[in-house]
Amino acid sequence: MAATGTLNDLTRDLAVSVAVGGQLVTVAAVLMAFGAPLLAAAVGSMDRRRLLAAALAWFAVGHALAALAPNFGTLLLLRSVTVLGAAVFTPQAAAAITAITPAAQRGRAITFIFLGWSIASVLGMPLSAWMAENFGWRSAFWIAALASAWAAVWVWRAMPDGVRPPVMSMADWRRVLTHPALMVTVAVTALSSAGQFTLFAYLAPYYRQALGFSANQISLLFFWFGVIGVGVNVLLSRNIDRIGAGRAVSGLLAFMALSLVLWPLGQSLLGMALVLVPWAIGCFSSNSGQQARLGGAAPQMASALIALNSSAMYVGQALGAAGGGMLIAQSGFAWLHAVGLAWLLLALAASLWASRRMAGTPAGAGHA
Repeated sequence: MAATGTLNDLTRDLAVSVAVGGQLVTVAAVLMAFGAPLLAAAVGSMDRRRLLAAALAWFAVGHALAALAPNFGTLLLLRSVTVLGAAVFTPQAAAAITAITPAAQRGRAITFIFLGWSIASVLGMPLSAWMAENFGWRSAFWIAALASAWAAVWVWRAMPDGVRPPVMSMADWRRVLTHPALMVTVAVTALSSAGQFTLFAYLAPYYRQALGFSANQISLLFFWFGVIGVGVNVLLSRNIDRIGAGRAVSGLLAFMALSLVLWPLGQSLLGMALVLVPWAIGCFSSNSGQQARLGGAAPQMASALIALNSSAMYVGQALGAAGGGMLIAQSGFAWLHAVGLAWLLLALAASLWASRRMAGTPAGAGHA
C-alpha cells in the first residue's frame, strides 16, 4: 500500500515515469504470487508464532533499507525481497487462525484477520500519500518499517506457542490442484485483483494528472475508500457464516463492477467520492470472503488453499498493474476503468459458476 500511495513523489524523486514506477507493484506481486505457495510448503512444520513474527521483522528491515535506496533499480530490488515477508505472513496468518478456531466460527475469524487489508487502506494509503507529498516518499517507507517492527513484537506477545496447522502432503496438494471448483474459486481472486489493480495501482497519479486533485484531496479519497472498506469488512466478519461466503463474494464483485461502470462520472471530488462507494464496499471484503470461502470449503486443506488464494491475488495485482502501465504508456488513463471492468465481469461469472459446483460437492472432496 505504501508504494501505491507514494507513487507521485517517488516517480518525481527517482526520475522515472508512472508506468515504470508501477513496476514496484507488478514485480512485488509476481514474487509474492510465486512465493506464497512455495514458502507455504517450505514452512509447513514451523511454529506459527515464530514464523509470523519473523515474517514481520523481515518486512520491517526490508522497508528500512528501501527507504535508503539511492535509485529506482535498488529500490525495486529491495522491495522485491522485502515482500517475501508478506508472501509468508498473509496466508499463514489465516491458516493459523483456522487451526485454532471452532468450525462454526471459522468464516468470521478468517474475515476478521483480513480486516488488516481494509485498515491498510484507511491508514496506510492516505497516510503514505500525504507523507510522500509533504515529507517525501522515504518517510512513508520508514513508517512502514516502524509499524512492521511493532507488529512483530505484538504478534510475538499475542500468539500462543505450538500452533502448527496440518502439514500438506504431495497427495493433498494434488487433490487441491485437480479440484475444478476450488481452482475456479481461486481464479476468481486473480481475475478480481487484475480488474482492480488495472486502475488501483495508478489512482494517485490519476487523481493528480487526470483530475487535478491536490495532495490533501488525494489523501482524503484514499481515507474515504478505506473507511467504507473497514466498515463493510466488520459487517461481513459478523455475518458471513449466516450469509454464505460464496453468495457474499458474488454480490461484492457486482458492487465493484458498478463503480467501474460509473467511473467516467467521477469528475469532481464529490463525484469521485460517490463513484468509489461500491468499489470500497467490495474491494477488501471480497478478498476476506474468498479466504473464508476456501477455508470453509475444505478446512483440512486450508493452509494450501489460502496460500494459493493469496498467490492468485498477487498474480492478479501483477497482471492488473502491468496491463495498466502499458495502457497508460500508450493512451493515458482513459481506458483503465473499461479494462478493469472486463476483468471483474469475468470474476463474477467464475464466482457464480464455482458456487453452483460447490453446492453439489462435499467440502474437501477430491474432485468436483
